[in-house]
Amino acid sequence: MEKENKTVVSKTNQYLTFKLGDEIFAIDVLQVREVLDLSDITKVPRAPEFMLGVLNVRGSVVPVIDLRLKFGLPKTENTINTRIVVLELALEGEQAQLGAMADSVHEVIDMDPGQIEDPPKIGSRWRTEFIKGIGKHDDQFLILLDIDRVFSSDELALVDETGATVDEETPDF
Repeated sequence: MEKENKTVVSKTNQYLTFKLGDEIFAIDVLQVREVLDLSDITKVPRAPEFMLGVLNVRGSVVPVIDLRLKFGLPKTENTINTRIVVLELALEGEQAQLGAMADSVHEVIDMDPGQIEDPPKIGSRWRTEFIKGIGKHDDQFLILLDIDRVFSSDELALVDETGATVDEETPDF
């Protein structure tokens, strides 16, 4: 019998909300290190399309990805509202930092478990294993991401300490 791997939201948490296209997403604020204005990103040769390159964040090299491309949305032009959300992920028992580009970042909100439902099993354009739940806040639906599951360690290892990449096919979102 296969055990279902499910993340349960069991207490009131704070979430950072951001927008990609017309969708509003939320990430647990405990995983957010900081939100940056868009700045120069150093391209990395042979990286997958969604990996924009690396950024110097307070002396650390942080890979930056375009969430739109990772989630299969069309590429768009950056605007004055485009932001890079620096996240801390748990990968194979170790902490890793990642910059995620979003169309805009909105606010930090409190959500209790009663405001969050399980993701739909069918009819969703998003892979449900990457979603903690669907939240409702101020008459809007939010997609709560399980950001640790969105990126595999192989994808984040694409950029090693020398800046070289490995040829690896990345899974679709």
